[in-house]
Amino acid sequence: MIFNTLEFIEKLNVKERLKHLGKEQKSPSKKVFYRSNMMLNPLKLKHLNRIDNLDADMITLNLEDAIAPSRKKEALYNIALFLSHLKESKSFIIVRTNPLDEGGREEISFLNSFSFDAVRVAKIKTKEELLEIDKLLNSEKEIHISLETKEAFQNLATFGGIKRLTTANIGILDLLTSLGLPQSLVTHDNPTIHYILSKFLVDAKTAGLNPISFMFQEYNNVEDFRRWCEIEKEMGFITKACMGPLQVQIANEIFSIEDEAILRANHIKRVFEESAKNGENGFMDMKYGFIDEPIYRDALLVLGI
Repeated sequence: MIFNTLEFIEKLNVKERLKHLGKEQKSPSKKVFYRSNMMLNPLKLKHLNRIDNLDADMITLNLEDAIAPSRKKEALYNIALFLSHLKESKSFIIVRTNPLDEGGREEISFLNSFSFDAVRVAKIKTKEELLEIDKLLNSEKEIHISLETKEAFQNLATFGGIKRLTTANIGILDLLTSLGLPQSLVTHDNPTIHYILSKFLVDAKTAGLNPISFMFQEYNNVEDFRRWCEIEKEMGFITKACMGPLQVQIANEIFSIEDEAILRANHIKRVFEESAKNGENGFMDMKYGFIDEPIYRDALLVLGI
């Protein structure tokens, strides 16, 4: 926990919370592999107070659609207060801002002096917006985006070339609305949803980004959430948006790299590099069959993840 008690914070009005800012600057996250991205509401002080010790690989502090306009300042100042007292965290910390034209610019400017790992801007449509964020945001922080519009869905593959733009999150419900499609399509076997997820994944990879699949909002429906994780892993996703610790536990389990896959990759790397020294880049291996350079590169990908 960041604070031993929350009683004194609960008694402060919104502006008074800025008088109690700390000077802590947590070190940048050293994680390189992310299985779960848990969304937190910064109006829930008990949730904010635990961001130093949660099991989620990523934590997203949400300023956008879950926060009523009348309480956005309160949520923003809560984030500032807790970040300014955060010494360390096991998780990669992200702040999800509102769209640039709906307060996002001001939120980014306000948050620049606080220590967190990435800003995630909602409802991006064009690369020009990303270039503006790149100028607004302090250089040590990553840029993430929420893909929730038909324009971004069409343009995602062209979003590459910004070095610290690393991650795209798909907001499936908003995207369906933008496309004029009903949210009832979100079922395990719907071909349109499979197409949307597949295109999102491939276009994100084309742009050099890690694609994070959508948040399943039926929190207590563990079986359906697990099935979505299994489907998405088969597609090639490695990270899932989560609502609460129970979903985090499942996502961390399913998206972990199996020990056998790591052993196989290490073996292929070793025997290929030994063979390559003798000028042979294609050969039969007693354990895993034919190995050549594409198989070797796939092993390196597994080990890199």
